[in-house]
Amino acid sequence: MSPTLLLRIEGLAVLLLAVAGYAQTDASWWLFAAFFLAPDLTLLGYLGGARTGAALYNAGHTSLPALALVAAGWHFAVPGLLSAGLIWVAHIGFDRALGYGLKMPGSFRETHLGPVGRRSD
Repeated sequence: MSPTLLLRIEGLAVLLLAVAGYAQTDASWWLFAAFFLAPDLTLLGYLGGARTGAALYNAGHTSLPALALVAAGWHFAVPGLLSAGLIWVAHIGFDRALGYGLKMPGSFRETHLGPVGRRSD
């Protein structure tokens, strides 16, 4: 099995675990639906060029801050933080399962999981 496929399966597992965790909260599924794609607002960084876009996109699609939000929400018993973190983690897992990785600064289509989109060759 290729490493890329393993990473995509791992992303699916992260998505499913985050959704299962969210289901254990009393948070609204409407809230989940409303904010699931919110991390993609970081794509607006590409209006400032590829390097800025990649930096902002990667900041919004890196697991560490999302997991820190989950941990803080759980530890300090702040349901809103926990819910927001789980939605964020679910989004990251979803993107990885679809093959979208962290962006390289030179091109929107180049990610740590390889190129995305149609090839022009």
